[in-house]
Amino acid sequence: MAQKTLKEEAQSYEAPAKTKNIVDLPKVTTDLQVEEETHMDKEGKEFTIKTVEVEGSKYRVPNSVLNQIKVLLEDNPELQNFKVKKTGTGLDTEYIVIPLQ
Repeated sequence: MAQKTLKEEAQSYEAPAKTKNIVDLPKVTTDLQVEEETHMDKEGKEFTIKTVEVEGSKYRVPNSVLNQIKVLLEDNPELQNFKVKKTGTGLDTEYIVIPLQ
């Protein structure tokens, strides 16, 4: 493996892609594939998140969003598209799933 100088390494460095949140998408389809990822928190404890990939970017799907989609699908099994709104921050964050036509 060819060695690089610190300058060369810094110039070619690309930060790892950060996982976004599903609320960042204007429209989400129920046909997206869900993946599970394991990460480490600051204390070194493992935690798992669910993500979907859209146009090369990963978006985190909170469990409360999955639960709301489940409820919507019980009444409307043909649901194809929705969007997610977020209120609050930190532990007070709430997500609202809105069905779209």
